[in-house]
Amino acid sequence: MKILYKFLIICLIVLSFNCKYASAQDFDLGAGEAIFINNCAVCHPGGKNVINAEKTLELEALKANAKATVSAIQTQVTNGNNSMPAFGGRLSEEEIFNVANFVLNQANTDSW
Repeated sequence: MKILYKFLIICLIVLSFNCKYASAQDFDLGAGEAIFINNCAVCHPGGKNVINAEKTLELEALKANAKATVSAIQTQVTNGNNSMPAFGGRLSEEEIFNVANFVLNQANTDSW
């Protein structure tokens, strides 16, 4: 009986980790693009930056500003910084995750 309980506990632990991390990998580039168009493109048309020309969304600029990961982009979008407003109160975590993946995908594929 103890073996069965241990097995069930291990299964529950594994399932809880798998559920959390599996959903973290699921993103929707189409949804990210729509969010970008509706919220970001005014200041970042074509991946540029109309406020600060040095801080574009091109890969080299993202790397230079330590923003070349989904996590770093999520933090920037959520909290804002300097002249960029915070979107954490306007967009859901899922929307921010999708737009961060869209931005990084565009940068990595030089698709701006």
